[in-house]
Amino acid sequence: MTGEKTFFVFTSGCKANQWDSHVLADRLEQGGFSRVPMGRADVVVLNACSLTVRAEADARRFMRKVREVNPDALAALVGCHAQAYPERDFGADLVLGQAEKFEILRHLPERGRFVAPGRHFPIEKAGIDGQRGRTRFFFKIQDGCNKFCSYCIVPFARGAPRSRPAEEAAATMEALLRRGTKEVVLTGIDLAAYRDPASGMGLKELLLFFEGQPTPPRIRLSSVDPEYLDADFIALLAASGKIAKSIHIPVQSGSDRILQAMGRRYSRAFVADLVKRLKRSMPAVGIGMDVMVGFPGEDESAFSETCAFIEALDVSYLHVFPYSDRPGAKSSGLDGKAAESIKTRRVKKLKSIDARKREAFSRRHLGTRVCIIPEAKMYAGRFMRGFSDNYLPVYIPYEKTLENNLVDVTITDMQDSRLIGG
Repeated sequence: MTGEKTFFVFTSGCKANQWDSHVLADRLEQGGFSRVPMGRADVVVLNACSLTVRAEADARRFMRKVREVNPDALAALVGCHAQAYPERDFGADLVLGQAEKFEILRHLPERGRFVAPGRHFPIEKAGIDGQRGRTRFFFKIQDGCNKFCSYCIVPFARGAPRSRPAEEAAATMEALLRRGTKEVVLTGIDLAAYRDPASGMGLKELLLFFEGQPTPPRIRLSSVDPEYLDADFIALLAASGKIAKSIHIPVQSGSDRILQAMGRRYSRAFVADLVKRLKRSMPAVGIGMDVMVGFPGEDESAFSETCAFIEALDVSYLHVFPYSDRPGAKSSGLDGKAAESIKTRRVKKLKSIDARKREAFSRRHLGTRVCIIPEAKMYAGRFMRGFSDNYLPVYIPYEKTLENNLVDVTITDMQDSRLIGG
């Protein structure tokens, strides 16, 4: 390594992975390292997702690029992929699992694999310095999962559920408020599994606790399991002056047969009723859904069921993705796997439904007044974008002074699928 000691971190995957990379970068900076572009770094860290075949291919491609651009760098593979598949290291010099990645300074002088077996890992201390230049702050309050859905490697990659202490979470929220953060997105691998280690309070109780604490003005939730969204949770969401009126639900399928094979513990009727209850309490609530296509055994009939089911739901948007076979997941041994061409066609079909849902939800808000938090990036040479409480992207004329401020605007027009505010 050079006398200066430099590093570069690349992240793939979910918001929890992004949080982990920010913490990891903080640790490196506290150890005297400086951030530089990949080509000049002494240490290049790849915090890699393990969820899909594509994520693995991206990790392999990135590591190959490191060797081409900066062959003298120490290349470290850390996180989910390293924990689940440590032997697939893409030629990395250092492989660190979920616990070890936060001790990277201790491991840097070493070479090899350091991946603790098992599923019980500590949760790292919170830090707020790593996320720079962001309007929203992604704050991981929970990690790990015990659901073991048949398609998912995450319980093996992330370990058993663990949660950030409520007092630590509240202190972090107050620090973010002092820093000027306007929106915090609470993230986790299974947010519904949040439990304060001291009191046992769950996610609902934590959100109620935040209501009386100094926090940034807007708190948004990442994905929440549908089974957790009971009447009490919906009432809390509807009554809150802080929690954004948007919810993302990992539904995965509209076929009861496929849901059962996936190991999901609810029915399509349950989801349909949940959407109705959310809309009854909050007519303008934004509802997003994860939908998977091509799960083993999903024939054309089951896929048609899913399409008809989603078409009938009053939701705002979809996140559509193809089934990805992962060694170690239960579904890997199932028959009836769809060809890639079939999965591609099904993704395209559901994305067309998604486009219609987004447009319908957007048009419904023409003429309404919303509060957005504009971001710095410029669009079409003249707009800046901010998200409303119910997660509508709204574009307004660019004005640098509005960045990261709460701005009330009226949605006046829709141009090229963009909502225009003024």
